[in-house]
Amino acid sequence: MSTENIIDSALIRQSSRGRLRYHQSTLSIFHRIADAFIILASLYLAREWTGLPWSSSLALTGMIGVLVFYFLASAKNLYRSWRTESMATEVWYTIESWLGVTAVSLVALYMQRDAFAYPQQTILYWLFGTPVLLAASRIGVRFALRWARAHGYNTRRLAIAGNSDLGQHIARWATDNHWLGFRMVGVFDDAGAHTASGSTVTNAQLSLDRMVELACRGDVDVVYVTLSPEHAGEHIETLIRRLADSTSSVYLVQDRRSRNTDGEARSLQSIPDISRVDALHRRCVNLDGIKAVSVYESPFHGPDAMIKRIEDLVVGTIAVALLAVPMAFIAAGVKMSGPGPVLFKQRRFGLDGKEIMVWKFRSMTVCEDHGAITQARKGDLRVTRFGGFLRRTSLDELPQFFNVLQGSMSIVGPRPHAVAHNQYYRGLIGGYMLRHKVKPGITGWAQVNGWRGETDSLHKMGKRVDYDLDYIRNWSLWLDIQIILATFVRGFVHKNAY
Repeated sequence: MSTENIIDSALIRQSSRGRLRYHQSTLSIFHRIADAFIILASLYLAREWTGLPWSSSLALTGMIGVLVFYFLASAKNLYRSWRTESMATEVWYTIESWLGVTAVSLVALYMQRDAFAYPQQTILYWLFGTPVLLAASRIGVRFALRWARAHGYNTRRLAIAGNSDLGQHIARWATDNHWLGFRMVGVFDDAGAHTASGSTVTNAQLSLDRMVELACRGDVDVVYVTLSPEHAGEHIETLIRRLADSTSSVYLVQDRRSRNTDGEARSLQSIPDISRVDALHRRCVNLDGIKAVSVYESPFHGPDAMIKRIEDLVVGTIAVALLAVPMAFIAAGVKMSGPGPVLFKQRRFGLDGKEIMVWKFRSMTVCEDHGAITQARKGDLRVTRFGGFLRRTSLDELPQFFNVLQGSMSIVGPRPHAVAHNQYYRGLIGGYMLRHKVKPGITGWAQVNGWRGETDSLHKMGKRVDYDLDYIRNWSLWLDIQIILATFVRGFVHKNAY
């Protein structure tokens, strides 16, 4: 079997599982719920142990403990992905967060010692028993995830750019530790692959060009760049720019393990200067004691992912409840406007460049979803009279709130484009595919700044992409709120919407 066939068959096997890969925000929510349950259950057990009745004061104490723990845990970024981090570090951060709750509680006990209605013995049992349960739960989750990843679930496809000693070390670490959930696609280098014996095997299928091809095809989730910056600084910059045409998460690996010829350890900063490359989102991870810094990554990890999903569920639920009756009347109007379905479903690119089905009220006499798709233009004869009204007021987009509740879209994010348009513009606009590092949105930063409607020139689409990437780099809950408010003020009706 050729090397290319080996790689392709491995990619097919890896993509058939990994069922948890796109549900980090959901897992984070469950993790927080589990922590709250453990804290309250520990207080209940402490009350049972001391034989005291349950009271509203105890319930209030438990809720305050949960809130303080959430605050401190978020400060420690406890709810992020711990895939490459040590179990001991996660457990210690958990205990540190609870020590803060303990300090607050003990100060409260001391300040109210003369007229304190709470049972102090119960509180002390709670304070010292809870960290044991919290730590045990995290150890249990770790072992469960290790088992799942070792059996092919919750996996990410990993490619390493650079067949250096560092690249080989990271490859061995990721391969030997199956519980990390990485599935090796390959170690790629234009200089060829080096075996353990030191012999060189040159194979075009393991070239950096091949790696970029796989990444742009959507067959690589993570790329660790381990090329030597002393000899390939410009090469690394070029490689990173090419990977901007993919949805892969790209990390530069920093090797501080280098030694002098006499064996004395020395620190070597091996991350090149790529200031000319527009990084999408910076985060740092630990790879077996080696630091890696992201160049292209999603901002939604840990608490931020949970906040974003809660925002979508709350706003989406309220919108569907308030708009149910108007949507029923619109559906009737679409049905009377001419033959064809009420809802128009079109394939779009969603998170990580995966195809999703986006729903809209039909506004045209055709339902194009294949081949070359012509954007609606001013005076377009395909648009029905009622459809024109829907498009001018953006009411045709209302069914996408169901996409939000389903989880394939977000309230705020880059607008999804038709698959045919994606394939066309990704080859013309640098970094175009990076807009898929987050879920597409019903409204977005580009739309409220006037870049919506027909993109009949490369400049218009370029400006839209610029605003989309700017949104990803600077995301915050407050920015989402601003965009939602701006949509109500000036986003529904626009001169370019036709």
